Amino acid sequence: MTGSLYLCATYKSMRIIIAGAGDVGFHLAKLLTQENQDITLIDTDAEKLKYAAEHFDIATIRGNSISYSILDEADVNRADLVIAATNSEETNISTCIIAKHLGAKRTIARVRNTEFLLKREKLDLEKLGIDEIISTETLAAREIKRLLKDVAFTDSFEFDRGLLNLVGISIEAASPMAGKTVSEAAYLNPDNNFLTVAILRNNQTIIPRGAVTFHIGDHVYFIAQPDAMNHILELSGKERKRIKNIMILGGNEVGVHTAKKLSLKFNVKLIEADKDRCFELADELRGTLIIHGNGSNVELLEEEGIDQMDAFIAVTDNSETNIISCLVAKNHKVQKTIALVENMDYIHLSQNIGVDTMINKKLIAANFIFRHIRKGEVLSLTSLHGVDAEVVEFEVSEKSAVVGKVLKGINFPKSAIVGGVIRNGRSYTPNGDFVFEAMDHVVVVAQPECIHKVESYF
Repeated sequence: MTGSLYLCATYKSMRIIIAGAGDVGFHLAKLLTQENQDITLIDTDAEKLKYAAEHFDIATIRGNSISYSILDEADVNRADLVIAATNSEETNISTCIIAKHLGAKRTIARVRNTEFLLKREKLDLEKLGIDEIISTETLAAREIKRLLKDVAFTDSFEFDRGLLNLVGISIEAASPMAGKTVSEAAYLNPDNNFLTVAILRNNQTIIPRGAVTFHIGDHVYFIAQPDAMNHILELSGKERKRIKNIMILGGNEVGVHTAKKLSLKFNVKLIEADKDRCFELADELRGTLIIHGNGSNVELLEEEGIDQMDAFIAVTDNSETNIISCLVAKNHKVQKTIALVENMDYIHLSQNIGVDTMINKKLIAANFIFRHIRKGEVLSLTSLHGVDAEVVEFEVSEKSAVVGKVLKGINFPKSAIVGGVIRNGRSYTPNGDFVFEAMDHVVVVAQPECIHKVESYF
């Protein structure tokens, strides 16, 4: 007999210390307090701490995070996680080493020097006391590379090397889904090999059920088996196109890391306004054509063949320049545009104003760090740009509450959905009668208010 599964376990918050109230640290504090985590924020700037304390339910300590007395005041010996995200690489590394030796369970350091990433095993950072290192610039470049994997989709992400795929499309007037409910559109999926998991509409995120209607202009996200990908593209009226030529605007660290990753496979041009920086880039980026010029100059972009580009990536330190240049690229029929923005309010505007994707370094770094906060066996975690939901891949352990249970009987939250399951090298689109087994990899899309309940199942 299958009855509803109710979980009565009480959620236990984590004790987290964040060193640095700059952009990354402040944003992490904001996100983590929304999840009722126990946060202590350390910084030398009294004004930043005052602002944070007025807006979030957190403890603040003014001082240097490499100070024993400051860390002791923050009860570092009881900390589940210490995140060092100041603007000083040396401070972050030292903070993590000291915190770990004083009893912190896990530590994460933000770094800028990519040698730490490349030589992490040789340096044996864990032995020093640093469990994880992150570079916001490198993470942003990695995200850009992921977004270019399939330009026909607004977003795409692979699970278990493509056994399941998370993809997004725009609903246009010609789409057969327009005006139909999820239930009415079921005939478009006769093989039951994909599932609608989220809809972004007018900056609002919807976890769809059968009665939800697809509207023109919606950005719809699916979790799909490999053989469903082309069919989903047909529903959007688009065709797959191979990327060959890419233009990058901005020779900062994000631009450099992105060029290094992409030039191994594509023809890459990089435009930089600073002449001296161009000479440095020419020495560092041997596989990239470096162009000196102002990327906001439409005539320059046209001279450099913007209408021949398959993708345009704007990563200068000016968000408005990045957005406008992407709009220029779109006007020249560039298929995929990506803009780096500092203001997170812009993220929701991206596809509405014509830019395919806007990315933010703080959000990307936060998503990466969240893996260390999630309960259960989390294999991967990502977010959809502009969508107020997390996409989490759990591994079902033998002790998980869902083992042997039928999906329709587990009282799963309405603001979450099981999008797909991978079992023994095969992918499944589960229906209500699906029974979970130990070792299943389960991909869940969940809004923030129910993420802790979802974690408790796994």
